[in-house]
Amino acid sequence: MDSVLHHRGRIGSRTLLLTTAAVPLTGWAVHAVALHKRLAATRKDPLTGLLRRDAYTARARRVLARHGDSVTVVMVDADHFKAVNDTMGHPAGDAVLAAFGARLTAWAGPRAAHGRLEGDEFAVVLELPADRRAQRLQQLVRMLHTPVVLDDGRTVTVAASVGAATPGVLGTRDLTALQRAADAALYDGKHSGRAVLATPAHTTVPSVNGRRAGRPGTAVWGRAA
Repeated sequence: MDSVLHHRGRIGSRTLLLTTAAVPLTGWAVHAVALHKRLAATRKDPLTGLLRRDAYTARARRVLARHGDSVTVVMVDADHFKAVNDTMGHPAGDAVLAAFGARLTAWAGPRAAHGRLEGDEFAVVLELPADRRAQRLQQLVRMLHTPVVLDDGRTVTVAASVGAATPGVLGTRDLTALQRAADAALYDGKHSGRAVLATPAHTTVPSVNGRRAGRPGTAVWGRAA
């Protein structure tokens, strides 16, 4: 009888020990999940769900390294965005930015790098075969020209200018150079309703911070976006 009680006591002690050991592990697991969520929040823009500049740049470079010449770098600029804020209010402007973020994500897919760079300026880096590039870029233009319906039922007419650049055309896989050229191509086609693919001539446009000189957010050197 004593041996049975002793055996049960050993089992009970072992169970208690395992249970006690599991408590801090569970606590650490909860803490790790919370920490991961906080880190993810710092990487993403809360309004659009797109990556912030540094996180976008890191992911964009990984996409370039992985897919090389089959990558397309796309720059997007919302047209007449200030007018939306001025005439319909900032909540309407926020709704437009959120819609653009959702549309860019849906268009490019989860493996792409999607970033909100500054205000109403966005960038996407994705694998995009040359034989589908023109069709897919025009699809993006159509998506970004689709009106945004607000929660109160009002409709906002929206538009965006799109420029793109590829390593195969420009002869470089440098993200800064590709973004500079795509940005210059975007301005060549500003308000035209079409996406413009950069040529080598677009690489000569002066730039700061990987974007056309003079744009907002170009006062600090050293970052790709």
